[in-house]
Amino acid sequence: MTDSATAIGAVDRLVDLMRLEPLGDDRFRAESEDIGTRAVFGGQVLGQALMAASRTVEADRAVHSMHAYFLLPGEHAPIEYEVDRVRDGRSFTTRHVVARQEGRTIFEMSASFQTPAEGVEHQVPMPDAPPPEGLRSELEQRIALGDRLPPPWDVKGVEARGIEFWPTEEQDPLDPVARPAHIAFWIRAIAPLPDDPLLHRALLAYASDHGLLRAATQPHGLSFLRGDVRAASLDHAMWFHRDFRLDDWLLYVVDSPSACGARALCHGRIFTRDGRLVASAAQEGMLRVGR
Repeated sequence: MTDSATAIGAVDRLVDLMRLEPLGDDRFRAESEDIGTRAVFGGQVLGQALMAASRTVEADRAVHSMHAYFLLPGEHAPIEYEVDRVRDGRSFTTRHVVARQEGRTIFEMSASFQTPAEGVEHQVPMPDAPPPEGLRSELEQRIALGDRLPPPWDVKGVEARGIEFWPTEEQDPLDPVARPAHIAFWIRAIAPLPDDPLLHRALLAYASDHGLLRAATQPHGLSFLRGDVRAASLDHAMWFHRDFRLDDWLLYVVDSPSACGARALCHGRIFTRDGRLVASAAQEGMLRVGR
């Protein structure tokens, strides 16, 4: 279990990662974090791009959908975001965001924002899942692997992050057994977050990029940590349905309906602990097998 001071520090660093430096003319600069991946973590770019788009939208309009493409691997270096104010309607606002590093376009995203409105409501039920109490976090599971962890995960993989994940079923990440293309984990910021709904949505976008493609590896008994798979996010879509807090427990349920042509499609649904569906996600990623 992460101690209080370490948890607060990790969450503060994550919140700082979502803070953007305004450059004028709807351009912003943000820092990058190296979490051990070869390229910059895609979730970071999703969250920062959403923050950039939101900085150009009226405060009463919340994002309800975002559709993004990862065009080139990003480096662990500052990223510049440029926002195009595509449309400001009576109820909806549309923004287009381009992310660049050293003149290269690495990412683009369209996002839609809406004024609050009333309408009919329904949702799918939350699937049964064991409660987070009594489970082990991914961090605890990696620490338990000890000397078995290969670099860079032997260092980066055992550091506390601002958001942690508690799988509902344990799987040895270095020797996985083939299972159905379905995983679920509880997620939560490990310390309280500021009372800013935009920040909670941006950080959920950040977290949503974690674990999606893993569902596609499960039927084949493949391991990211063992180096069986080379993966990269190609596109990512997300829809925000209802309000939530990321410092309260959320259940992230992921499945992969198809993998072919060195690509895999994965879907995710995110529920509050009391069963409200608050967000949905979808991602297609490159999945190339071979050590």
